[in-house]
Amino acid sequence: MSTKLITIIAMFVASIVTAQTQFEQGMGKALQTWKDGNSKDAVAQLERIALVEKTNWLPNYYVAFITTTQAFGEKDKTKMESLLKTAQKAQDVCNELAKDHPEVLVLQAMIHTAWIVYDPMTNGQRLSGDVLYILNKAYKIAPENPRVVFQKASFEKGMAQYFGQDTQPMCVQIEKSIELFATFKPESAFHPSWGLDRANDELKKCK
Repeated sequence: MSTKLITIIAMFVASIVTAQTQFEQGMGKALQTWKDGNSKDAVAQLERIALVEKTNWLPNYYVAFITTTQAFGEKDKTKMESLLKTAQKAQDVCNELAKDHPEVLVLQAMIHTAWIVYDPMTNGQRLSGDVLYILNKAYKIAPENPRVVFQKASFEKGMAQYFGQDTQPMCVQIEKSIELFATFKPESAFHPSWGLDRANDELKKCK
């Protein structure tokens, strides 16, 4: 093997390692910014990472996740609508890059659920079927994923409460999701790992 070829290979490997390091540093910084309570700056950082990492769905995933989470807690309808449009724009990229990935499916269902919260009368009937379809699809793909199990049970519990039906079967599934959280291993440090606190809170409401 020629010296020139060895040099080219070495430079290629170094560039990959550097790119990974830059990605990891950027993601770590953005997610820490979010954990520190600065969602707006975190989203801006993640959007910049997404522009570089065009084939990686994770930066857009967190843009969608953070803005959807914000939307659930937003009382101003105009702000909520803006957040959900930002979320869906990032989600559209995830849907393209990681079609049928269970984590991406769960997030799409969450965005639809937030639109139902935004306007129950208009969006409840229009989107509830889509949410159930997406979550059932995710469950068929990854029945051991705790977020899939929890989100499906949580949404079905809300539907059952609305129609005055028994919620006990959903509570059993929420309990199952908590057990799954204990053993679930994310694919990487930046793959989704959220949900245990939400599942615990939801289970308390079952008692």
